[in-house]
Amino acid sequence: MSTTPSKGTALITGASSGIGAIYADRLARRGYDLILVARNRGRLDSLAKRLTTEAGRSVEAVGADLNDKADLARVETILKTDASITLLVNNAGVGATKPLLDTDIDSLDSLITLNVTALTRLTYAAVPGFVARGNGAIINISSIVAVSPEALNGVYGGSKAFVLAFSQSLKHELSDKGIRVHVVLPGATATDFWQLAGLPVEHLPETIVMRSEDLVDAALAGLDQGEFVTIPSLPDAADWDRYEQARAILAPNLSRQEPAVRYGITLHAAA
Repeated sequence: MSTTPSKGTALITGASSGIGAIYADRLARRGYDLILVARNRGRLDSLAKRLTTEAGRSVEAVGADLNDKADLARVETILKTDASITLLVNNAGVGATKPLLDTDIDSLDSLITLNVTALTRLTYAAVPGFVARGNGAIINISSIVAVSPEALNGVYGGSKAFVLAFSQSLKHELSDKGIRVHVVLPGATATDFWQLAGLPVEHLPETIVMRSEDLVDAALAGLDQGEFVTIPSLPDAADWDRYEQARAILAPNLSRQEPAVRYGITLHAAA
């Protein structure tokens, strides 16, 4: 085992392949012990064995389908009871590329359960312990469709918009409690996500597809640089700052006593 002091334990969902597996590799090399969660136990065991050998960290594999309530509850219990956990990476998710009218509603229901409900429950399980211990971090994997929902299926975009909004709320609520929140908005990334969503990545223009290794390395660099939102492909971070500034301009006028003048409403007198 490594003699490097541990940074604690990172629990990573969707860790058997793609972005999750790369996070596992990078975090192990940064000094984290790992709890890897995914449905494919064979892949998990193989990854755990490799990282234990190469990085010298303690790596536990937990086979779980987060769409299954019993499996989800098992992972929640780990987050609630394992005080060594200092980082939660909510990476597990599923996509959809077909228009709403061409998509099976049961598939969309499963998508919402995994992308929204499971992520929320796991975060809820982890945060009280983080707050009690005065430290901890949450990395939520959203998507660029959170701000560009027209790009793919709208339910998928809506689920990732939830992840972004939830992360913004967590940041606001937990900023004075020693808890770090980081949300990553990947664009098209070369993983099996596309095949599973019904649009093989080979059908996308090469110029818009990022390697998963580059994606995770950029995301971790953004974390190191103190970013709250990391969009790995965005050339100028000031573009996101301007987006946020525009949102802030709206805030004072989103809830007012009177309708806007442009609607020509005759106001009702108070009773």
